[in-house]
Amino acid sequence: MTGETEAMTNFIYNMIKEDVEKGILGDKCVHTRFPPEPNGYLHIGHARAVLLNYELARIFNGKFNLRFDDTNPIKEEQEFVDSIMDDIRWLGADWEDRLFFSSDYFEVKYEFARRLIKAGRAYVCDLSQEEIREYRGTLTEPGKESPYRSRSVEENLDLFERMRKGEFPDGNRVLRARIDMASGNLNMRDPVIYRILHASHHRTGDKWCIYPMYDFDHPFSDAHEGITHSLCSIEYTDHRPLYDWIVDNALELYPEAVKFHSRQTEFARLNLTYTVMSKRKLRRLVEESFVEGWDDPRMPTIAGMRRRGFTPASIADFQERVGVSRADSTADLALLEHCIREELETTAPRLMAVLNPVKVVITNWPEGETELTEMDNIPGDESASTRTVPFSGELYIERDDFMEDPPKKFFRLAPGREVRLKGAYIIKCEAAIKDAEGNITELQCTYDPETRSGADTSGKKVKGVIHWVSVEHAAWIKVNLYDNLFTIENPEEERDIDFTDNINPQSLVVCENVPAEPAVAEADPGSRFQFLRKGYFYYDPHPTSGEKPTFNRIVPLKDSWAKIKNK
Repeated sequence: MTGETEAMTNFIYNMIKEDVEKGILGDKCVHTRFPPEPNGYLHIGHARAVLLNYELARIFNGKFNLRFDDTNPIKEEQEFVDSIMDDIRWLGADWEDRLFFSSDYFEVKYEFARRLIKAGRAYVCDLSQEEIREYRGTLTEPGKESPYRSRSVEENLDLFERMRKGEFPDGNRVLRARIDMASGNLNMRDPVIYRILHASHHRTGDKWCIYPMYDFDHPFSDAHEGITHSLCSIEYTDHRPLYDWIVDNALELYPEAVKFHSRQTEFARLNLTYTVMSKRKLRRLVEESFVEGWDDPRMPTIAGMRRRGFTPASIADFQERVGVSRADSTADLALLEHCIREELETTAPRLMAVLNPVKVVITNWPEGETELTEMDNIPGDESASTRTVPFSGELYIERDDFMEDPPKKFFRLAPGREVRLKGAYIIKCEAAIKDAEGNITELQCTYDPETRSGADTSGKKVKGVIHWVSVEHAAWIKVNLYDNLFTIENPEEERDIDFTDNINPQSLVVCENVPAEPAVAEADPGSRFQFLRKGYFYYDPHPTSGEKPTFNRIVPLKDSWAKIKNK
């Protein structure tokens, strides 16, 4: 969502444009917000909401708020607040000076609740959670009125004030809106709007022991801030009548606290194959140590994707391609990987690293001699210049680039066969040296001095080209090879087994000692590279342990999405 042209196909954009053209906003500008709960880290699905709200405000020269829905102190932490703000900035959204917390408005919400009580539209109820659920009725049967529904205004005001003072234990009483127990919409059957919760809040401390419920807090906060378009996920469609009821009553009973009658509009959630988006399940993955934290690169959190090496541009590109709709759907993880590959193909410098090395000794190489060879940093991009790579008589190559008894279409190194070393010479395998257990420890080869890349006068043609690293000049790094966290495409749809039973045991393969060309030692943490033939990698600026430079594989080179598109 980088401009008005793309947004033209967005049904929310079209709705807002019509509102503006018809003058529905009056002298108000378009005003959106992103309202995260600080009880976990943001994930790729939240990125859709952040970018959608921010870009719509930007396109219409409006305003964008960041407002934390901090109404449940049991699960909220400052760590989550800090991570959410950091992730939103990284995505490119700017709330300027409009950072708010629902807790900023606790006093004014309390006053609004009192006015609802005075107007006979809210009452204190002593029913337990289970009893409230039983009284609520079903989709085919109306609910039953609470025996406490007829309490006087004076009694309700007194009880509500005593709730605030902390005179009652958790769960002893709630404040409910008095609406319609026979409504066809279950959300309108006297919903709970305040509950007792004796818990210290990360911002207000122990000042409050009653907290507003989301369906009360959210619409009032929107109206209080002057939000014109309240965009939320599709599961809140049935809550829209309650949203409007809260705002309508706020306008009538507490007009000085309302800046605009906000309008709720729903859009579909973003789901992704081979992962889970439920915050509860993500929390389990962290707390039960299936992953190394919220920012584990296998997680769909923004923090995890950042450590994996994804870029803000690739995530925005992915969101544009998936689009915004009213119907829930599941996006293919391969499309997200395609977006980062497409960006890095033209921006990531190339380097050579050997993930599973075996030594090659060139027996006819001049002893002690080092030769420098020039290689393109980004092929086809002259502005990216070149780098100098040292070549010597002892090299590392990938172990799977050699086979003793190769199949017919194996074009790499084998006994008696030749292969070209990228940017250097053609070599021929003369012998394979093994240890007592039969493991190959060294390949003895010869090189043809007339086959230097760029100056080949031999006339030889070989089909295989492999990468390499000089033993003497190698920089040693650690490499994390990440794969899908789950073995099945839709782990959240499994009902018969726990979702953690489908975790991929090979989702992380660690290569502790990887030789790489010396240019790696000059790289800055946070840099991205293509390791030739192995994929795109990110120099992790915050490795989990050790001092060795750590590179996380973002994606392999193979672009499965391209194949999908061409089917």
